[in-house]
Amino acid sequence: MKWYEHSIDDVEKKMQTNGSSGLLENIAKKRLEKHGYNALNEAEKTSPLLMFLAQFRDFMVMVLLAATLISGLLGEYIDAIAILLIVFLNGILGFIQEFKAEKSLQALKELSAPKVRVMRDGVWKDIPSKEVVVGDVVSISSGDRIGADLRLIEVKGLYIEESALTGESVPVQKHSRPLTGADLTLGDQENMAFMGTMAVKGSGVGIVVSTGMNTEMGKIADLIQKTETMATPLQRKLEELGKILIAVSLVLTSLVVVVGVWKGHDLYSMFLAGVSLAVAAIPEGLPAIVTVALAMGVQKMIKRKAVIRKLPAVETLGCATVICSDKTGTLTQNKMMVTHLWSEGKEWQVSGSGYEPIGEFYDEDRAIQVEQYKSLQQLLTFGLLCSHAVIREEKTKKGSRYILDGDPTEGALVTAAMKAGIHPKLRTSDFQIIKEFPFDSNRKMMSIVIEDQSGQRYIVVKGAPDVVLANSNRILWNNKQTPMTASLEKQVREATEGLASQALRTIAVAYKPLRSSQIPNHENDAEANLTFIGLQGMIDPPRAEVQQAIRNCHEAGIKTVMITGDHLTTAKAIARDLTILPKEGQTLDGHALSTMSTSELEKVVNDVYVYARVSPEHKLKIVKALQANGHIVAMTGDGINDAPAIKAANIGIAMGITGTDVTKEASSLVLSDDNFTTIRAAIEEGRNIYENIRKFIRYLLASNVGEILVMLFAMLMALPLPLVPIQILWVNLVTDGLPAMALGLDPAEGNVMKRPPRRPDEGVFARGMAWKIISRGLLIGIVTVIGFAYTLQYEELLKAQTVAFSILVCAQLIHVFDCRSERSIFHRNPFENFYLVLAVLSSLLLLIVVIYYPPLQTIFHTTPLSIREWIFISALSAFPMVALAGFTFLTKK
Repeated sequence: MKWYEHSIDDVEKKMQTNGSSGLLENIAKKRLEKHGYNALNEAEKTSPLLMFLAQFRDFMVMVLLAATLISGLLGEYIDAIAILLIVFLNGILGFIQEFKAEKSLQALKELSAPKVRVMRDGVWKDIPSKEVVVGDVVSISSGDRIGADLRLIEVKGLYIEESALTGESVPVQKHSRPLTGADLTLGDQENMAFMGTMAVKGSGVGIVVSTGMNTEMGKIADLIQKTETMATPLQRKLEELGKILIAVSLVLTSLVVVVGVWKGHDLYSMFLAGVSLAVAAIPEGLPAIVTVALAMGVQKMIKRKAVIRKLPAVETLGCATVICSDKTGTLTQNKMMVTHLWSEGKEWQVSGSGYEPIGEFYDEDRAIQVEQYKSLQQLLTFGLLCSHAVIREEKTKKGSRYILDGDPTEGALVTAAMKAGIHPKLRTSDFQIIKEFPFDSNRKMMSIVIEDQSGQRYIVVKGAPDVVLANSNRILWNNKQTPMTASLEKQVREATEGLASQALRTIAVAYKPLRSSQIPNHENDAEANLTFIGLQGMIDPPRAEVQQAIRNCHEAGIKTVMITGDHLTTAKAIARDLTILPKEGQTLDGHALSTMSTSELEKVVNDVYVYARVSPEHKLKIVKALQANGHIVAMTGDGINDAPAIKAANIGIAMGITGTDVTKEASSLVLSDDNFTTIRAAIEEGRNIYENIRKFIRYLLASNVGEILVMLFAMLMALPLPLVPIQILWVNLVTDGLPAMALGLDPAEGNVMKRPPRRPDEGVFARGMAWKIISRGLLIGIVTVIGFAYTLQYEELLKAQTVAFSILVCAQLIHVFDCRSERSIFHRNPFENFYLVLAVLSSLLLLIVVIYYPPLQTIFHTTPLSIREWIFISALSAFPMVALAGFTFLTKK
């Protein structure tokens, strides 16, 4: 029901309660038995053991376990242990991620108030919040967390912080009058109080209209439970890759065994060789290398203020096509700041940042001194006096930062005065505040009675411009009090509209001299016949660095969308300022979203850049509509209301400073500085990580193709085995592993943020990678067989196998540098990646040890090689990369 539309009498009647005496205790017990506890339900949980075992149902994991069994049967226990460790490590990581994700609802439950003050049998009493029932009369005081959804029936200056639920940055002033209007958003329901929100000022009484899962908080909990977490593109592609590898490797290794037996080799030796090839063809190091690459990416992102909670999200960032960003605190500073002043028909601009009391005042482009303009100085002074906010300076290692204690609007007025050199101590040193009439939503004003050092008393008023103007019969003009004429009133209204059109929140300041010792008894007397001074226009300004970050995202083919709980006018102004909203871009508000079907939204979602006054259901609806259009969506948020959409998005991004625990638990990425530019940095890092993953997949598979083809070609040519099983396994574990790991640390190429996002359906072998793998693997296989066959003509089999073994290893180690670029081996400086150079040198050293260290010669079937043989090996090993680089150069030319 739309409780905000109902009168208090109507609510009491429907809830069968009494606002003065509350429910009878026995009726409350019956309702509790009927409707259950006022608590959020949880979906049926999977036991931690089953959750852990489920990590091993993946197809690739099954293949790796089979490889473990085969390696054990071969007696290669080191290989078997390595594979088991990799499988177990991945299982633990997957379990931790899933277990943490399921904490979202628990964090949400903790926001419920532990105790609630209710009236039962005409007596106020404190009860556990879970025992609250519909119809209970609940008392609210400043600092209380609301325990259920209430229709307010009595209000005394009550302000409730609802940003976690609505996304609106300023506490909402509440009243008890019925409201009209179809489908009002939660932020506009000013006579309601919602579970999980916080009373920050004043007091009130409300009747409980919804409990548990029927509350607005309960609806969000239900959305979290029903929302499925999307599999990342990398997870899907690696699963596809596993199926391809097992099929190809089984076919090729079976072919090698069959051909070998057909050509006269004994079945047992061919079986051992075939099994070794099968183990080598399946890159069991791939999941570990992917995990390490993602983990290293996580460390890099932490340095750039982005904390990854779920490893696959690192890669998913690289294919993001849309960023749905919250406005307050992410795109803006979350600090109200006066940017424009108007008085005596003149408009001034104010520079600065946040609550830092440093800035300049300008008349168009000309800097001015405030003391030269009496009306401007008075406007700032009286704005300061009529405010309770305090700006504190806090010393840090990086310098000073300024913190607001109090209301953001009043903080902006105080900061503006301080920029003009008007110190807050003025409140006590030069003036004495004698009386105050607090702000009231009906009057839309607050006023104080002050006395200066000479004993002169004044009424100082601040409030909504239209109300202050209506109560003013004079205006400060040319440094004199001048009667308010129709012409002057028109100028004030035009100035107000001009500031409002720039999405500025406007505050008017006025005053009235009093007779000596006069103290008005009522606000109506105090706030009449005022002298209008001027206007202060303020806004939560955009972060200075965000505009460039948005441009960078645009260059990278990523669309930025603003989703906010604020009003559409403010959102549009900020979006235009940040270049989010193009001239042809569309905007939608919460009411329009409510009337649209999902299919209707899907048709227009690509053209919408700003969503204002949205609810949790709207955010989820937007994410789903974008995903239906093929987008990979990054969704930011800080409040509880953002959690379902963040969980549903491909990349859920929570705010580290202002974000709630619920949002952080539902997210895959947390911004430790709440800054949009960090998202851009994370996307850049994510793109590079994906490219690095492609590099080592390319390297591993080309190397494995080379190994299989060496054996296949030798069998077809009726040659002896060019490699023994232990050599194949050695290449697979040592030569493939170290360089592949180092490729995961390769620095980004310069154009990583100049390319469009890769398609979400892009396969692992896209952009010609399949051809690169086959062509490189083919050439590596050919040169290895050539080296083997040639040596076999003049030397014994052991020498020929050692040459083939060395060519295969060296060709792969040269090939790893070719994998660093999509173009050729000569396109990038090989010494850019120190870790790769170190890995290659380590692999070469291990090769030399295996060849020249006598105890290992017996195990690995090797024999020492001469300098002439090493020159021969080096020439054949380098041929594939030199030939392909030359071919690439000639075809492009």
